[in-house]
Amino acid sequence: MNLDVLHGTFSTMPRLHTDRLLLRAMKVGDWQGMYAYASLEQTTRYLLWDPHTSPQYTRGYLTQVQQWYRDKRFFDWALVSRTSHRMIGTCGFVRFDEENESAEVGYVLHPDYWGQGLAAEALREVLSFGFDRLELHRIWARYMQGNTQSARVMEKCGMRYEGTFPKSMKIKGQFCTISEYAVLREEFLTFRASHV
Repeated sequence: MNLDVLHGTFSTMPRLHTDRLLLRAMKVGDWQGMYAYASLEQTTRYLLWDPHTSPQYTRGYLTQVQQWYRDKRFFDWALVSRTSHRMIGTCGFVRFDEENESAEVGYVLHPDYWGQGLAAEALREVLSFGFDRLELHRIWARYMQGNTQSARVMEKCGMRYEGTFPKSMKIKGQFCTISEYAVLREEFLTFRASHV
């Protein structure tokens, strides 16, 4: 993987589909769906960012996202319910390590949709994209201590626990313990073939 391949692939945000979700570029018009979950303390408790303070803030953020897409430095999809046609979360690549052909993934979902397997459904699709289209070697994800639901999502996608780093990140003013899961390309392909 190199920058040319990465930028070419994301020259227009690809559209991905699962049984229950459409993964597409975020739009400013998604502000209501995003604000519905991004404004909740329950949603952001284990995330790096604070709850959105107003609909205007969410619209402003989504406006900025459009520029990041144009600059080819934002690789996060809107998760759209195929029944309600409403944005209910995001999933995508947080960062790329081009030299080592690796990437970090992340996701967030409206609490009303927790416990339905939707986060894992989205993550599996993004992992498939990373290994099939971007030909990555390794994909990893991290979660904050206490967020056992997130760890379970990673496990459901064939990712394996790699380690815990005590009080390794300062988040919202306090040092937090972070755990990491990862999966190699050959591991994921084997996992996917056995879970068709």
